[in-house]
Amino acid sequence: MDRDNVILIGMPTSGKSTVGVILAKLLEKDFVDTDLIIQKREHRKLSRIIEEDGLERFLDIENSVCREVDLRNTVIATGGSVVYGKEGMEHLKSIGRIIYLEIDYNTLQKRLHHVKQRGVVLKPGQTIKELYDERVVLYKKYADIVLSEEGQGIEETVQKCVEALK
Repeated sequence: MDRDNVILIGMPTSGKSTVGVILAKLLEKDFVDTDLIIQKREHRKLSRIIEEDGLERFLDIENSVCREVDLRNTVIATGGSVVYGKEGMEHLKSIGRIIYLEIDYNTLQKRLHHVKQRGVVLKPGQTIKELYDERVVLYKKYADIVLSEEGQGIEETVQKCVEALK
């Protein structure tokens, strides 16, 4: 399969969905958000899935959805926890280039509010800092391109994505 898709990964609030929509327009690609695919398939919000079915079941659903994504010429924004699903990530890597939108911990702290309502995958007793440290390693493992968003607005980040994909 061609690797003509662009897959965005990163922490919650890193701008994957916002950057993805604008990037898709500039690159003349379609846009899909895997969180929305999950919600449509499960007929409920991410936070409800986690609350009602538990963390492990949510991660299984997310991994399954990402394993089954069969798209071409699309910018795909993923949920922040996508990197916990090995099969899903391997499939995404096989169908596109993965861009990690990197934010530092201080930026995450400033932006991230209402963790439960957002459907952020936190293990019982896990702090946001522990979550951040755990995921950064995984984001870098799967990324083809790492783009720091430090001191950048959405437009600059989108432009950096376009340049990195050339």
